[in-house]
Amino acid sequence: MKTILILANSSGGLYDFRNELVLELRKHYKVAASLPDSVKTDLLEKEGVEVIKTPVNRRGVNPFEDLKLLETYKDLIRRYQPALVLTYTIKPNIYGGMACAALGVPYIATITGLGSAFEKKGLFLSMIEIMYRRGLRKADCVFFQNQENLNLFRQYSLVTGKSRLVSGSGVSLAAHPFMEYPEGNDTYFLYVGRMMREKGIGELLTAARRLSGERVHFGLMGYCDEDWQEKLDEAQQQGFIDQLGFHTEVNEYYKKASAVVMPTYHEGMSNVLMEASACGRPVIASNISGCREIFEDGVTGIGFAPKSADSLTDALKKFLALDRGQRAAMGQAAHDKMAREFDRTKVTAAYMQEIEKAVLTK
Repeated sequence: MKTILILANSSGGLYDFRNELVLELRKHYKVAASLPDSVKTDLLEKEGVEVIKTPVNRRGVNPFEDLKLLETYKDLIRRYQPALVLTYTIKPNIYGGMACAALGVPYIATITGLGSAFEKKGLFLSMIEIMYRRGLRKADCVFFQNQENLNLFRQYSLVTGKSRLVSGSGVSLAAHPFMEYPEGNDTYFLYVGRMMREKGIGELLTAARRLSGERVHFGLMGYCDEDWQEKLDEAQQQGFIDQLGFHTEVNEYYKKASAVVMPTYHEGMSNVLMEASACGRPVIASNISGCREIFEDGVTGIGFAPKSADSLTDALKKFLALDRGQRAAMGQAAHDKMAREFDRTKVTAAYMQEIEKAVLTK
């Protein structure tokens, strides 16, 4: 049985967003996954995946640390002799791609988003472009999750071979089933994600200070990826927000939510918005690529300008002006859109098609 090696930076991301692909691969191949954490490795191992613990500093820029990661990936490829390597997220894409190219192993990369790298200027941006070119130059296929990212990579010649556009990671309608809209007169806005500037936490805290009250509540779920804890604690002590911590199971929180808020600056394709929509919850999201594909303004959610606390506040006020029937109808339309356009089985089928082509032509 041939082996597929997966290089990623999160066991939770692999299990939550790509498990259908993993299960499909297990029908035909041995699967090994190089991951830096153990959040959901036990679940992957129960499915027959061999997990290899590999430290990855997602936000680090230490060149010696990154060279070590490159050599680690080369060692893994020599050890497992995979028929194909799948890479996800920036460092696995770059250094995993370099390792595969050097050793002549087929690989498929996925651009899950641009992060903050392309907001930089000068030498740092030039270095990122060079590394992406080297990492992706021999990929059998590069998957993109939104058209804007694909256009940018083509514009800068970061991808010159085959590329393919999919609807993000898609959403599992079984894992995130439709839920009846909550009863009651209170409005509960839910944010799910990391607490960091680029996710719009500053703007969200400002809006919460303006709008929270006896009938309007803000819940923030996730962990701090930057130094926001003091400001979050202060906002909670003043009664503006409720910190919910990090949870691997989010459906019970979606169930209680009136709407899910996503004030991010950039996204590949927001998994949170897809999950919330599948559960039948309206979304209030930045009007950017990676979000706007998921919601229809005024139909399944409400959009606003990124990096603007005023625009976010106005969008929240628009939602607050809706009655329960209008909100519930918006949630139903959101679910219907996910079932129609974002079913994960379609994304899995696209990956399997490219994997089988690459393996057969080896």
